Amino acid sequence: MACVFCEKDQQEIVLENQWVKAFFDHFPVQRGHLLIVPKRHVPTYFDATPEEIQAIDDLLRKGKELLDETYHPDGYNIGVNVGEWGGQTIMHLHVHLIPRYQGDVPNPRGGIRNAIPNLVPYDG
Repeated sequence: MACVFCEKDQQEIVLENQWVKAFFDHFPVQRGHLLIVPKRHVPTYFDATPEEIQAIDDLLRKGKELLDETYHPDGYNIGVNVGEWGGQTIMHLHVHLIPRYQGDVPNPRGGIRNAIPNLVPYDG
């Protein structure tokens, strides 16, 4: 079966470096929700090389700069789901950079533990 992240259209990529690329999530939980993925097909975070992990960190920082300039969020969540029972639905490593906005949930305490309302219904 083809991997949607491996076959990502170059026009959708908003940031990249030698090892990884970033694009907006098709099922965003907030405005500006970015996904950062290795260019090489890597199933999980624990399968990535040290170079890929460093490259992910680099794009997380660059992604934050882009989102700060574009959307002016008030905070962020960074997340990785690992394996089917960890909530991973696409078996290609992807790191979520989710901008958060004051008032997006009644009480943001606990961060990601609170259900973040999806802007787009998820059917992935």
